[in-house]
Amino acid sequence: MKAYILIQVKPGTSEEVVKAIKGRVKKVLHADSVYGRYDAIVVIEAPDLEKINEIIYKVVEKDPNIVHTETSITLF
Repeated sequence: MKAYILIQVKPGTSEEVVKAIKGRVKKVLHADSVYGRYDAIVVIEAPDLEKINEIIYKVVEKDPNIVHTETSITLF
């Protein structure tokens, strides 16, 4: 399964957050700081929803610079 995690961070911390996620999450396929509604987009791949849930809640959302996340899970 693949998931796109759209992330809003505290001002000026998007590069730091992206680097931290790349270092802590082995399932990251792609991660970038972006301009727009969200500050970063991270693409992860995991074998099931349980593992995606674990990555998002136990790793990603523990970062104190992350304000909000929205996750979109692919269908195929």
